[in-house]
Amino acid sequence: MIRVVQQSLLGSILSNMLLVLGCAFFSGGIVFIKKEQLFNKSTVVVNSGLLLMAVMGLLFPAVLHYTHSEVHFGKSELALSRFSSCIMLIAYGAYLYYQLKTEVHQYAPLNEEVSPSVSGGENVDDNDEAPEISKWEAIIWLAVMTAWISFLSDYLVDAIDGASKAWRIPIAFISVILLPIVGNAAEHASAIMFAMKDKLDISLGVAIGSSTQIAMFGIPFCVVVGWVMGRPMDLNFHLFETAVLFITVLVVAFLLQMLLHWKHEDVAFDFGCLLDAWCI
Repeated sequence: MIRVVQQSLLGSILSNMLLVLGCAFFSGGIVFIKKEQLFNKSTVVVNSGLLLMAVMGLLFPAVLHYTHSEVHFGKSELALSRFSSCIMLIAYGAYLYYQLKTEVHQYAPLNEEVSPSVSGGENVDDNDEAPEISKWEAIIWLAVMTAWISFLSDYLVDAIDGASKAWRIPIAFISVILLPIVGNAAEHASAIMFAMKDKLDISLGVAIGSSTQIAMFGIPFCVVVGWVMGRPMDLNFHLFETAVLFITVLVVAFLLQMLLHWKHEDVAFDFGCLLDAWCI
C-alpha cells in the first residue's frame, strides 16, 4: 500500500493548496467585497520557498527513474530519496526554529486589533483568550488521538481495495480525492471561518502551513520510517503526480505574490480559479 500512502499525501497537499485555500479566500472576498484584506508577507515567502524545495525533492527521483540514468536501477533512486528526506527534515526543523524563536514578530497578524485598557492604559488584545487546557493536557490528548487515528488507519487501508471494487472507483481517485477531503474537513471549515472574520494569516497558516508540513515533514518522515522498517518507500511519486504538484505550487505562489505586490481587489475571482484548478 505504499502507492496509496503516496497518493493520499499528495492529495492532502493539493486539497489544502487548491480547495481549502481557494474556498477560504473566495469566502473572505465575498464577505469583505469592499475591503482589501491583508496578510503577512513573511508567511507567504517562507512557505512558498519550502514548498518549492519539497517539489525539487520529489522531482529529482522521478526524473532519475524515467530517464533511466541510475547507476544501479532501483537502488540509486531509493538512496537519493532517503538522502533528500533527511535534508528536508533538517530544513523543516530549521524553519520551525526560525518561526518560533528567532523571528516571532514577523509572523504577528497584520490586522490584529489592540485597544487601550480602561484602568491601566496598557494595550490589551481583545482577541486574547485564556487557554482552556494546560500544555500537558494538550500533549496527552494529542498522543491519545494520534494513537486512535493510527488504529483506525489500519482498518481504512484494508477497506480501500474492497471499496474500490464495490463502488467501481479507481483506488487513485479514493486516495487523491476522497480521503484528503474527509481528512481535511476540519481544516477546510476553520480556514473559511477565519477568512470570513478577516483573519487571512490564520487561514494561510491552516492551508499553506499544512501543505508545507506534509511536504517537508510528513512525506520525508514516511520515507525514513519505511527505511527503518525495511520498506522501499521513496520520493518517486511518478511523473504526472509530481508535475501536478509542481504546477500547483507555482500557480498558488504566483497568485499570492500578485496580491502582495499589486493592489488587487478581485481576490474572490482569483482564488475561485483555484477551485477550478482543483476540479481539473
